[in-house]
Amino acid sequence: METKTTTRSGARALELLAAPLNLQILRGLEEEARSVGDLRGAIGSPPPSTARIYLQTLRKVKAVDVGRKEGFQGSAEYSLTDGGRGLLEVADVLQTWLSASPRGPIELGTPAARNAIKALIDGWSSNITRALSARALALTEMSRLIPKISYPALERRLTAMRSVGLIEAHKEDGRATPYRPTDWLRRSVAVFSSASEWERECIPELTSPIGRLDVEAAFLLAVPLMELPPDLSGKVRLAVEIQRGVSPIFAGVLVCIEDGEVTSCVPGPDGEAEAWISGAPRSWLRRLNRGEEDHLEVGGDSHAARAVLEGLERTAAKPFPSS
Repeated sequence: METKTTTRSGARALELLAAPLNLQILRGLEEEARSVGDLRGAIGSPPPSTARIYLQTLRKVKAVDVGRKEGFQGSAEYSLTDGGRGLLEVADVLQTWLSASPRGPIELGTPAARNAIKALIDGWSSNITRALSARALALTEMSRLIPKISYPALERRLTAMRSVGLIEAHKEDGRATPYRPTDWLRRSVAVFSSASEWERECIPELTSPIGRLDVEAAFLLAVPLMELPPDLSGKVRLAVEIQRGVSPIFAGVLVCIEDGEVTSCVPGPDGEAEAWISGAPRSWLRRLNRGEEDHLEVGGDSHAARAVLEGLERTAAKPFPSS
């Protein structure tokens, strides 16, 4: 029997956008409020009962609202909320990422997009992505690191992730086939960052908070993609304060840089460093998603810290390389 995995931060927003009809409804209400009948006509005429079920789901997550059409007593009219418009912004980030698929561009709202998003969520929520972002691992090694998931279930998830281009395998002498993230999976940090911020902003009571493993996975994925000044060398600690009761818990990574190249990125916020950057999870999200200048503390070698922070911002703002 397959063990159920914990839903992680950002997953709920992506699940909503993986359903084509949710996306069609959001886009159908983007320009104006509509009755159920008018909305159905605008999105391909799904059955009335199906449309109402999806509208109810979107109402629960505060993406759409319902009111009475002016001048027509008893006539319900649906409209897009600020939360719905924010969810469409997440959809734009997701579409940009899907367009960079190594298997060829994917259109959001298609079966191919649904498969890719499901594999992405499963990898993130099961901690497969977190494990592979630290180092390449074979299936047997991963099974020891993630004992809560059965070996067959783990193998199925890896197969799904590989089939859509999230991970790749390569032979090594004397070892089983190890898996490692593709650059496409690494750039999904922009997707999860955007989705997590929407959840914290719009439906925090309905979704999982940002946890230590989310933070470390995001840093471990994004840091190797950073473009840094060629004269930069040293160690920079990236830390996030995660509140748990009275005492805070810190998560993060220690980044080692030589001549502008990241030579290692080790999970955990401890270790000697010439520079450090620290803040709350939402402060990091706002900085990476919006470029806000405050809320993050920088210490030590300010040149090194600023260079790393700017490198992370560029990585988050550019989900895939320009063609």
